[in-house]
Amino acid sequence: MALAGVQLLAFALALSGVSGVLAATLLPNWKVNMDVGSNIITAIERLEGLWMDCTWYSTGMFSCTLKYSVLARPSHEQAARAAMILACILSAVGLCTSTVGMECTRLGGDPETKRHACFAGGVCFLSAGTSGLIPTVWYTKEIIANFLDLTVPQSNKHEPGGAVYLGIISAVLLVVSGMIFCTSCLKKKSGALLHPCKQPPISTTQPEDSSAYSLKDYV
Repeated sequence: MALAGVQLLAFALALSGVSGVLAATLLPNWKVNMDVGSNIITAIERLEGLWMDCTWYSTGMFSCTLKYSVLARPSHEQAARAAMILACILSAVGLCTSTVGMECTRLGGDPETKRHACFAGGVCFLSAGTSGLIPTVWYTKEIIANFLDLTVPQSNKHEPGGAVYLGIISAVLLVVSGMIFCTSCLKKKSGALLHPCKQPPISTTQPEDSSAYSLKDYV
């Protein structure tokens, strides 16, 4: 029961991580640029994401433009697109595989198959978390380097948006979930090796020989 509870906790963390990675991939606020003019009416907020750029005016108007060109984007943005898509795919595969390998489910068949499925799900979550953590950290590093560059005009400087922080937190949740799944499967295997099936004791009594003479015959 304790193992099943730990796996349920890991599955909940993984589900939260998958939702966060998917949301971070689609959100347009990876970079935020606040431009405030002399008049409050001209204050606007520019949001840049992996797939679209949005502009939010103080009057309440909100407009977005899709990024159709792939080669025209910076290298870190192209890498972030590919890595985040890979993280979404790996995390989805991990959800399906770990569901088969969990103790509280009736899927997977024999315990050995469920153990392999549980370990495979943990590896998928670890890979998805790593794939989501690398582009978000790289993207944040590029934003900070551009912000501290004195040659860049103030109007072209950005700050990390909420999608970057969401992606980092979600990637960490996936890594933690994958570690829990892999550790629980290894503990289960070691427990099976430490407590092997007991063999029935072998009887050392010899069957009574029907042809043996009784000692009463010699009295």
